[in-house]
Amino acid sequence: MDVKSVGVIGAGQMGNGIAHVLAAAEYEVLLNDVSQDALDSAIATITGNLARQVSRGKITDEAMQAALGRISTTLELPQLGQTDLVIEAATEREAIKQAIFEDLQPHLLPHTILTSNTSSISITRLASRTDRPERFMGFHFMNPVPVMQLVELIRGIATDEETYKSCKTVVDRLGKTAASAEDFPAFIVNRILMPMINEAVYTLYEGVGSVQSIDQSMKLGANHPMGPLELADFIGLDTCLAIMNVLHDGLADTKYRPCPLLTKYVEAGWLGRKTERGFYDYRGEVPVPTR
Repeated sequence: MDVKSVGVIGAGQMGNGIAHVLAAAEYEVLLNDVSQDALDSAIATITGNLARQVSRGKITDEAMQAALGRISTTLELPQLGQTDLVIEAATEREAIKQAIFEDLQPHLLPHTILTSNTSSISITRLASRTDRPERFMGFHFMNPVPVMQLVELIRGIATDEETYKSCKTVVDRLGKTAASAEDFPAFIVNRILMPMINEAVYTLYEGVGSVQSIDQSMKLGANHPMGPLELADFIGLDTCLAIMNVLHDGLADTKYRPCPLLTKYVEAGWLGRKTERGFYDYRGEVPVPTR
């Protein structure tokens, strides 16, 4: 199927990035959220990111204005039912995602493909609650979306080949690379990445190293661009904990047990950059380790 219009559900960090790259690739984008403030903030963020690309000579001002002209916003979820492809990028909670798809289902066109940007939740299970499991798959962008080149495409057990090919065509047109993953907990990237982050938190919890020494060790000793605790703050500690719980519950292996210190930070509301405190305190000019 030739996708021309895309509905994006959720105007947060992931949703606005997805809307940005789709509009830049000449798709008509309808961005939805339950909050007008979130939609306004998303448009401001997209505008700022596009302007930065203009200043660096990556795109022209005309291309920026054209991309912004392709993005519409709405508080009404049913309006997204008229698009060819829907990408759900709401909060990483299964009950919320299921409710969104249930509310949207009566308004869908027969050919509309449903996808989720989930980083860990079962695609097969989400698809089974809809009327089109064969036209449902995982469409997992990496953060920050305009910068990161990978998109994980995850087939549910019922996803058909035409749906996969349609989504692969979209990824190609975005200038990104698709990695095909099977529908097992956390897929490829987070199946490998999150246990590393969790192990870094255990290393801190057990007093093997400080926040600074752990991050320095992985940056200078393993050539990682960001240390694992710095990266956890960037991702969001609540998201890291949610993915570790999915791995632990889904695979029933103690090696995926979330570190109690990670749970403690989330309970405190110290979720990383988005709350200005996590493994680092971001309220000053320079981030300061909190342990």
